[in-house]
Amino acid sequence: MTTKDQDFRDVAAQLHRPSLLDVYRARNTIKPYVVRTPLHHYPTLSNTLGCEVYIKHENHQPIGAFKIRNGVNFFVTRADEIRESGVFTASTGNHGQSVAYGGFITGVKTTIFMPEEANPGKVESIQAMGSEVVFHGVDFDEAKAHCIERADETGAHYLSPGNEPLIIAGAATETLEIIEDLPDVDTIIVPVGGGGGSSGACIVAKTISEKIEIIGVQAESAPSYYESWKQARFLPTDKMETFAEGLASRAPFELPLSILVDHLDDFVLVSEDELRDAIVLLLKKTRNLAEGAGAASTAAAFKLKDRLQGRKVALIMSGGNLSLSNLKAAMARADM
Repeated sequence: MTTKDQDFRDVAAQLHRPSLLDVYRARNTIKPYVVRTPLHHYPTLSNTLGCEVYIKHENHQPIGAFKIRNGVNFFVTRADEIRESGVFTASTGNHGQSVAYGGFITGVKTTIFMPEEANPGKVESIQAMGSEVVFHGVDFDEAKAHCIERADETGAHYLSPGNEPLIIAGAATETLEIIEDLPDVDTIIVPVGGGGGSSGACIVAKTISEKIEIIGVQAESAPSYYESWKQARFLPTDKMETFAEGLASRAPFELPLSILVDHLDDFVLVSEDELRDAIVLLLKKTRNLAEGAGAASTAAAFKLKDRLQGRKVALIMSGGNLSLSNLKAAMARADM
């Protein structure tokens, strides 16, 4: 084991790895504020993908993304501790909306550090909930580094989008709902961005039944988690060019990575065109708008259709906050 291998395990070991009990606690905590989203079966999509497909519609949440579960769980649980300092975090969009929403319902001041070219719709939503937005850098990782620096200088509480057990437990409630609604599910495919949703899926599914297969999916042009999982090493990358901001990170977080290395069954990379094609496919077959990360599970299912035949497959539509420019790009492919 190399020093880098030991580093990510050592960091993860200092943090509490959430259990299924933590997920049940999170569900009780977030229940007054979060929608129990539907799990819909789509026969025409099933015919296209060659398996029995169910979509978990996290795009139906109040902020249009599953991450509302994360922020609510953190803020409701810890509001009294963090009220005086306020909270700083970094985000490409949906995590920022989640933190803004959590701060809004608990009265905690929040500041979100975002890349300079962040999704304007997500920025508007964050600001409308009363959060301050600070733009810095070309991508999430540059915004995160500046956020941590400013939190150290000001004494604000830095909320990690990945290395926070309450974030993971909150995200895991979506998988708990899937298994409750479809107890005989064979495979759950989940996008991997910050790692909260995917590691949470592993915690829930593998505790309930080792037979449930969990497959992660990431963009080919942002493969940090994939490469790190594949080699069981902490491998940040300079490659981060995806339009899907929910998948856009150059480095994994240690706690989610440790969970994925231990429990994730498989991992798939998809291209930018495959993500755009999946957005269009979901519009046609489900009448729902998915953002890039929200379409990633469907893109992976299409890529894996031969091995998924005959299985009951749940695809997590993690969000629907697609920018107009990215919608136009996806529709342009549909017209080719």
